[in-house]
Amino acid sequence: MRLVSLCPSLTELVFALERGEELVGVTEWCVHPADRVAGIEKVGGTKDPEVARIVELRPDLVLMNDEENRLEDADALRAAGVRIASSMPRTLDETAAMVRSIGAELDARDGAERIAVDIETRAARVRRHARGAPTVRFAYLIWRKPWMSVSSDTFASRLLELAGGLNVFGASATRYPEITPTELGAAQPDAVWLCTEPFPFQERHADELARESGIERSRFSIADGEYLSWHGSRTPAGIDYAESLVRKARS
Repeated sequence: MRLVSLCPSLTELVFALERGEELVGVTEWCVHPADRVAGIEKVGGTKDPEVARIVELRPDLVLMNDEENRLEDADALRAAGVRIASSMPRTLDETAAMVRSIGAELDARDGAERIAVDIETRAARVRRHARGAPTVRFAYLIWRKPWMSVSSDTFASRLLELAGGLNVFGASATRYPEITPTELGAAQPDAVWLCTEPFPFQERHADELARESGIERSRFSIADGEYLSWHGSRTPAGIDYAESLVRKARS
């Protein structure tokens, strides 16, 4: 089977399912596993793939994500006769189902089942451990200029909530609400996590936001965005990572 993946987490999943040798095209953002993706042709970015080149590669299947990729590119590929498998899991149950679905597409059901069961097992354990533990009120920021957070209708928030977190911007009507330092200060989260992607937050940004919001600097920390937003084979480790963040904030 000839595969093209236009989503970094799905590229990583293909390798975890031992089908990486079937990839004939990936995006420039597909960086894991580094030693394996280096030799695969890059077909543009997630938001600007080279549709004509993808068609030329004659893939049997193109893996996409409804949020990471654009609908117009999916439509253009379909119009050219290319088969698409697109997904957008928001919960761990949906992620396990997505892994099983892609496993079926790639004839890698056994590997997919192992990953899916690992997701379900770890989620059950973390959920059990969170029962009765003090709730950690948190804000999870993904962008600067403007400052942007996430609502509860996002994968990252669901992971942190599973571990006992409560998103102070969780009820926002938009999935990625713009916020001000004043609003952040008024929300008084116990923890503020600045993620490493899509904006590459660093400690100096935590210093800046602590000053502007009036929140103690000790409540701020950098969070690995790959563990908290890449759904697929990285999700089991992401579940444990989210739990470690909440546990540390709780203590």
